[in-house]
Amino acid sequence: MSAYVPGRFDTSDSAPLLGRREERLALDRLVETVGEGLSGALVLVGEAGIGKTRLLEYAADAAAELQIARVAGVESETRLGFAALHRLLLPFLDRVDRLPAPQRDALGSAFGLVAGPPADRFLVGLATLTLLADVAGVRPLMCLVDDAQWLDRESLEVLAFAGRRLHADGVGLLLAVRDEPGGALALGGLPTFHVAGLAETDARGLLTAVAGRLGPQVVERIITETRGNPLAMVELADELSGEQLAGGSLLPGPLPVGRRMEEHFLRQVRAMPAETQLLLLVASVAPPDDPALLWRATALLGLSPEAADVAVSEGILSLQNGLAFRHPLIRSAVYTGARAADRRRVHEALAAVIDPGRDPDRRAWHLASATVGIDEDVAAELERASERARSHGGYSAQGAFLLRAAELTPDPERRAGRLLASAGAHLVAGDPLVAQSLLERAVPGLNAPEMRAGAQQLRAAIEMFFARVTAVPSILLEAAATIGPLDERTVRGMLFQALEAAMVARRYTVGTTLVEVARTALKAPLAPSARATIPDLLLDAFATRIAVGYLPAVPLMRAAITALRTDPDLVEAGMPLAVLGWMAMADLWDDEGLRAVIERLDTFDRDQGALHALRFTLLDLASVELLAGRFGNAEAHHAEATEIATAVGMAADQLIYQVELLAWQGREAETRAAVDTVMNEWAEQRGTASTINHVLFSLTVLELSLGRYHEALACALRVYDDDEPGTGSLILANLVEAGVRAGDRAAASAALARLSERAWASGTSWALGMLARSRALMADDDHVEALYDESVEHLGRTTVATELARSHLLYGEWLRRRGRRSDARDRLRIAHDLFATMGATAFAERARTELLATGERARKRTEQTDHHLTPQETQVAGLAAGGATNAEIATRLFITASTVEYHLNKVFRKLDITSRRQLARTLHGEPPSGNT
Repeated sequence: MSAYVPGRFDTSDSAPLLGRREERLALDRLVETVGEGLSGALVLVGEAGIGKTRLLEYAADAAAELQIARVAGVESETRLGFAALHRLLLPFLDRVDRLPAPQRDALGSAFGLVAGPPADRFLVGLATLTLLADVAGVRPLMCLVDDAQWLDRESLEVLAFAGRRLHADGVGLLLAVRDEPGGALALGGLPTFHVAGLAETDARGLLTAVAGRLGPQVVERIITETRGNPLAMVELADELSGEQLAGGSLLPGPLPVGRRMEEHFLRQVRAMPAETQLLLLVASVAPPDDPALLWRATALLGLSPEAADVAVSEGILSLQNGLAFRHPLIRSAVYTGARAADRRRVHEALAAVIDPGRDPDRRAWHLASATVGIDEDVAAELERASERARSHGGYSAQGAFLLRAAELTPDPERRAGRLLASAGAHLVAGDPLVAQSLLERAVPGLNAPEMRAGAQQLRAAIEMFFARVTAVPSILLEAAATIGPLDERTVRGMLFQALEAAMVARRYTVGTTLVEVARTALKAPLAPSARATIPDLLLDAFATRIAVGYLPAVPLMRAAITALRTDPDLVEAGMPLAVLGWMAMADLWDDEGLRAVIERLDTFDRDQGALHALRFTLLDLASVELLAGRFGNAEAHHAEATEIATAVGMAADQLIYQVELLAWQGREAETRAAVDTVMNEWAEQRGTASTINHVLFSLTVLELSLGRYHEALACALRVYDDDEPGTGSLILANLVEAGVRAGDRAAASAALARLSERAWASGTSWALGMLARSRALMADDDHVEALYDESVEHLGRTTVATELARSHLLYGEWLRRRGRRSDARDRLRIAHDLFATMGATAFAERARTELLATGERARKRTEQTDHHLTPQETQVAGLAAGGATNAEIATRLFITASTVEYHLNKVFRKLDITSRRQLARTLHGEPPSGNT
């Protein structure tokens, strides 16, 4: 038995489905996959009338043994956040209590069922995914979505998110969307099938089936001008006379195709009685899942139900599954072709019969659509609706409500404020161009200092959205200096945003400098009585590091790190906390704090559904695993970060973010390709010097692993000169090694002096281990051995296995050059085994070559520790080995429990094991300690 959701697509009078062999095969494969308990998604893209709805019906028939849920987009509901999703999930909401609490709360907030903070749309997406998988646990489920271009933005993005995460859940998602600019933009990343016109043979068969025998020239012209569009051909055959179809008289021109199809339908409607036309207009606006509302509105307008009879007999309306238009084009034609006064009458009637307690937002929108001129009462009602939309996480709806409220507002300053608020909502919803346009309209009417400051903050946020980071600091600095008076929190918030942007742009900052931003921030200290938040601590620490120096910044960075580890008031706003957190901890060589903070942020971001922030947290978690020599885990984190980037519609830039891992793995061609991309594109187009420093640091590692010391020196010097927090400290030991080996002792000495000052101030084992190794490279022979022993001892207390291996390598190289071949073998063997185990192939080869020089043969090894597991299988297996349940793993990885089970079954087969108890000892463990 199938479960049907209001909004069924009506094809009761449609022509037979002819041809479409490729389309049918694709749909059959999807249905078969879902029926077998796996999952799939497919987007059908094509022009109006091309047959997408008919193909959905074909899929529904093919899936007759499955559960079926349907929804069709309605143009009048595109501004009502989560409206379409609510209609789709309505039959299953009795299962909401089975969801994990964060998902349950997010979905309840989105639908206005519970009070709470605004729903994160991606947490709503995960809730939707979990709910659909739960429903499919009873019997596989097919979700059919027609006219997806008319779904509200929030619903479309949630369904796209769910579609990208479907894997082994017994859920199918089939969407039909019109082929028009922006129609399928939110569906990027989902498999797509472009539905074209019928092939000539099939088109001829369709015409014959619906019109009988036609003249050859008539057939040819109809097929040519309609481009095989089935709806256009069927409508033409119905409209033309028998003589015209037989070729006895000329055909009209042009034939109704594309936009002219709407005109064709409109001519049919206008030939009907006036009361029928008005009833059709009500039907075009009323929600399809509430027929009682339609009939109440028609009664208020004085229309009898019998007014629908003509439209039914003429094939405009169908009574199957309620009163429905035969084709969405007819609905669109009726509304757009109606007189403005009639549209207002209909909206007014609908507003009058809607229960304000049950559906206040839809009522407010109808009131606004019925209003001409200005009306503060209606504007205020819309503003209240916008707040409800915001509280549900419906930012597109919030923006639309506020924009219409502004248009109805008589007071200029209040109108400007609503325009500004609308611009902000549109930016959060992902519409930066609309936000920018509304901001420009708002600015002239903004007089209050806090409103003008808000406008500048929004302008900066828009620049950041477009990755135009270079101008952001000057925008915010100027606003903080010229707009006043502002409260302390507002000023410091703007300065923090400015410093974040300047730390990314660095030398590419325009209109000011990084140092100037930092000095300005130090001139706005936090009041002694105020509680310092994490942004406050980060602002003071980095401003001091940049404008004053490293040593005074150390205690401030430690305070910020402590807050990141323990402060209960974590908030992801603006630049992800992991980005600045990594800079602070890397600058102090604090490996313990780095892992603790990043793992805490990983948990926090997942719990909050903060996927944008989580993406960068995962990149830093990959860096933590890289330092520990667990390259397989690092790859898994990179893979998940890439998946999340795709899920939230962001460019993945995978190679760029993986460049350090690629360098450590010795994948020279890919590393250099990523470096070239950054140097040729990011520097000029994006002005992100921070990214350039990162790839130059990675290239330094690669060049050192290959023994190309002059090239390593050139890269390292550029990072050293810029001295960015994080990479500016981590580069120092590399620069000492490159300088010594390249014969530039002056560069090595300068780097060692800076490293010495910072390492003693930091005091961590990582810092002191790097200092001892660097001193060994520069020392006289009498002190070298003790310094290398000190380096190994310090680094052996850390999790930084990569640097420990390098200390053994350099130690062994020095011993061999001193003729101590036996001692050298011990160190080089440890280094080789460490590098080979972790998969650092270039460094392993460098160690192997040195071992050969001592007379020992070491075979080439490559990392074989992943057991051919995919990145996601690696993550699932690791979490399961750690004792996590399927539900816990699913929540953590933003997948479903059935997908977890699917991956675990594959892991068990690949590892030839039968239980979770065997996972921990079978999976690749820690690399050798090497601290001897």
